[in-house]
Amino acid sequence: MANQKGPGVKGVLLLALVAVVVLAATGLWNPFPGMWDWVKRSKPISEPDVIWQERIGGTPQSVTIAGDAVVVEQRTRVEARSLATGVQLWERKADWAAVAGGDRDAVVAVGKLLVKGYDLLDPNTGAVRRRVDDAVAVWTYQNLLLDARCAGATDCTLSAWEPRGEQPLWTAFLPGVSTSWLADNPDVLDTRRLTATRVDDGVAGAEPVPPLLGFPVDGRVHVVDTATGRVLQDVQPGRDERLSVVGGRLVRITARSAEGVCLFTVTAGDPATGQQVWHRTGINLRTADSAGCAQREDPQGARNVLIGMGSDGREAVLDGYSGRLLQVNAVDEKLLAVDDRYTVTRSADQRSIVGRELDVDRERWTRPANDRTRAMLTPYGAVVSDEKPSRLAVVEPRTGRELVSLRTAANALAVGPGGMIIGEGREIGYVRFGASNAPPGGGAPGAGDGAPGAPGGPDAPGGQGDQRDCGPKQEACPEAERDKDG
Repeated sequence: MANQKGPGVKGVLLLALVAVVVLAATGLWNPFPGMWDWVKRSKPISEPDVIWQERIGGTPQSVTIAGDAVVVEQRTRVEARSLATGVQLWERKADWAAVAGGDRDAVVAVGKLLVKGYDLLDPNTGAVRRRVDDAVAVWTYQNLLLDARCAGATDCTLSAWEPRGEQPLWTAFLPGVSTSWLADNPDVLDTRRLTATRVDDGVAGAEPVPPLLGFPVDGRVHVVDTATGRVLQDVQPGRDERLSVVGGRLVRITARSAEGVCLFTVTAGDPATGQQVWHRTGINLRTADSAGCAQREDPQGARNVLIGMGSDGREAVLDGYSGRLLQVNAVDEKLLAVDDRYTVTRSADQRSIVGRELDVDRERWTRPANDRTRAMLTPYGAVVSDEKPSRLAVVEPRTGRELVSLRTAANALAVGPGGMIIGEGREIGYVRFGASNAPPGGGAPGAGDGAPGAPGGPDAPGGQGDQRDCGPKQEACPEAERDKDG
């Protein structure tokens, strides 16, 4: 009798596939969405794992935490995602994007290159809050938004707005137009920040607007009071000079060649009166390149402080307002990060990094490191990157307490009051400070942010309970109160 063969393995698989298709078509059971989620699940970009991880459409140009949203700028579009879940909230075509405002009043300015105007969007919904048709450039800060309009080659105005304001706070006239005024945050004459490997330059987001801004226009420098819009000075720099506006002062850096070396002189004046306030010689603020004494760069520093190299080869931090030496490093120590309140320095033996407080010029904490360790300070913590093994950590800048530590090859893209966005290629993810990064059972990631003692909370540096009136214009800022007159 002939052997009777069954359907075989291929037949069984075919029948099973037909059954699955029928069940999916009738709505009784559909395994395909779950299967696709499993297929597209990317390898976690850190250990421990992030709260959420998403693949975006292209490599991010910038990432900013804006309240409850994460704004991602890409080459030809901008999108926002939920800080809690990573779910996309909205997407829009744009060539540039910049975030102004703080946690409660953030807005997103977007526009197209070589096209006048911009739209101001709500970061959570993408709705247009205000539309401007004739602006050529926008500057974004934590408490102010500036835009420039030019009716002609010698007829430009600068306007200041609250981030969600409907009417300008003031408007100032600036003669001429700078060809570099384009899109978001064109160059102003301030300081050049220290950078860190694997930490994005804009990781801290928007900063409070300085009391004075220096706008380069037609080879001259126009110093504008950001509280009133008054143009305090219109200065033509000398042939050997580099001008910068730091800490409410107009800083003049003179470099001249003598016997094969560059001799530097730094003076600072009050733009309102024109009077010289302080003067120092022999400090190289790194405005000139190694080829000669021509000054092509802004001085190194951050907000109200300047970084220089003394004639004895030791790095120093200067108060831009008073000219005081706030910190002088030992020989072979290397400054990695600085803001108005803290510094992070690598030790001379390159085996540790040290956190110091400028108020008291003393060590606050020490952390093991090597010659490849880098750091950057933000209002919410100091970001530390290491290699071999590749790690990212965020530590409290006053105590050195570790807020989060990750084994990852990703970059730090944005830091907020409750956590950090990291990214590798097209993958981005969110990690929380001071807690497991498993999704919380009772609340969204970042729940409890702003609580007393939490990073960014009322009792933490940079929180609402730590604000002071400081600086020449008595602006509110998170830095500790200190004697500006030395």
